[in-house]
Amino acid sequence: MEKLVTGFGGFFFRAKDANALSKWYDENLGINSLQSGEVWQQQAGQTVFMPFKQDTTYFGSPAQQFMINFRVTDLDALLAQLAEKGVRIDEKKQDDEYGKFAWIYDPEGNKIELWQPVE
Repeated sequence: MEKLVTGFGGFFFRAKDANALSKWYDENLGINSLQSGEVWQQQAGQTVFMPFKQDTTYFGSPAQQFMINFRVTDLDALLAQLAEKGVRIDEKKQDDEYGKFAWIYDPEGNKIELWQPVE
């Protein structure tokens, strides 16, 4: 079967305050929304697409229906920057054969996974 889907073209989700949340993602993770007039350009790389069981606790709150994972180049440096800005960082970290993982939360409580893949 020919692969006709080439990647993610966007990620859309509900927010209590879309403008404030867009600003937070831009200021803390460098991910700008269309509100800035530019489209975020991501680097090519691995993308995992995987549904989880309905009762998973991996996403944090049972009300959270998705969890986005961002690839990063230097997890420790990013976490230090985010800590300086007062971003909520999960105490748990993971280092395994796939790379290094950590979790943060946006201002609306969405759990976000940060992943530094093994080179």
